[in-house]
Amino acid sequence: MGFMTDAVHAGQHPEETSGAVITPIYQTATYAQAAPGEHKGYEYGRTGNPTRLALEKNLAALEQGKFAYAFASGMAATSTVAQLFQAGDHVLCTANVYGGTARYFRQVLAQFGLQFSTVDTSQPGKVHEALRPNTKMLFVETPSNPLMIISDLSALAALCRDRGVLLVVDNTFLSPYFQRPLTLGADIVIHSTTKFINGHSDVVGGIVITSHAHIAERLAFLQNAVGAVPSPFDCWLILRSTKTLPLRMRQSNENAMALARFLSESKKVQRIYYPGLPTHPQYELAKKQQRDPYGHPGFGGMISFDLADFDTAKRFLKGIKLFTLAESLGGVESLICHPSSMTHASVPAEERKRIGLSDGLVRLSVGVEDQEDLIEDLSRGLALI
Repeated sequence: MGFMTDAVHAGQHPEETSGAVITPIYQTATYAQAAPGEHKGYEYGRTGNPTRLALEKNLAALEQGKFAYAFASGMAATSTVAQLFQAGDHVLCTANVYGGTARYFRQVLAQFGLQFSTVDTSQPGKVHEALRPNTKMLFVETPSNPLMIISDLSALAALCRDRGVLLVVDNTFLSPYFQRPLTLGADIVIHSTTKFINGHSDVVGGIVITSHAHIAERLAFLQNAVGAVPSPFDCWLILRSTKTLPLRMRQSNENAMALARFLSESKKVQRIYYPGLPTHPQYELAKKQQRDPYGHPGFGGMISFDLADFDTAKRFLKGIKLFTLAESLGGVESLICHPSSMTHASVPAEERKRIGLSDGLVRLSVGVEDQEDLIEDLSRGLALI
């Protein structure tokens, strides 16, 4: 079915007992069995839950995948994918990636004997050079957080296939509405469903989606064995939200484009990072790769921009009233953050400098409010510089 139809209906059916249109919250830890080993497909809450299954089917359909597995957070999803590998394997990752992902790979996986390195995945040639004989996974975040660097997923997928490397893509920034990595050759897609998929800043979750049966079998085992699963209520909240995902993404994209144009005209902004602007170095790739289900380019609701330094950024932030200074992103309300002291504080200062993440960088998550009010709010902040 069409994306909007799938968003509303995929994985969901009227409940058999009462006819309830909305999938119920099956708030149970266990299930009755008619006899030992004879059950209705559910045994224990960690192993399976009808509300969770409905969410998994819904998000698999939206990403055009065959199998999906829900987790308690985006990091729980990432860590479970990492458990597909073993000591001695090498993981290659986008250099400019979410700070929590880099921290997990650098400070946790290394303790278990996995090797980790980063590369500018926007340059396939550099990726080719960085691959090792023992590289098993290329982890790509596109657009990257927070510098909005775009990586060519089709090119990277071809490279990974030739080398027998799994291509894993974090699609959190764009959601399935504006980018579907599996259709571009990725093996696995990850989301922090906390962000745009849920869109209401009231739940933490993650999802892993694939079309490979052998990967799915292992993920199902790990989901049950490790047990980092979301509650039925969390699944219900996210399933509620996917129904409006297309509407929210359209408005967030429209608002972000207007704000990016406004910021690009300010002499107080040293540099702006938004793939919807022709000045972005991967603008043409973004237009080609990031498209809604109906063929229109989409650039998402995330914007970053450089001010002179940390002190300037702090003065700017003092003038902001409508944007909420907070971590996270993707909600209907607009958020603003200072990555080097917030979301990416765990990234060593020398590494932030190497990848171009300055202390004057500010990141916006643009919500669905009126554009004029958002622009006026940014103007208040800029007036203090």
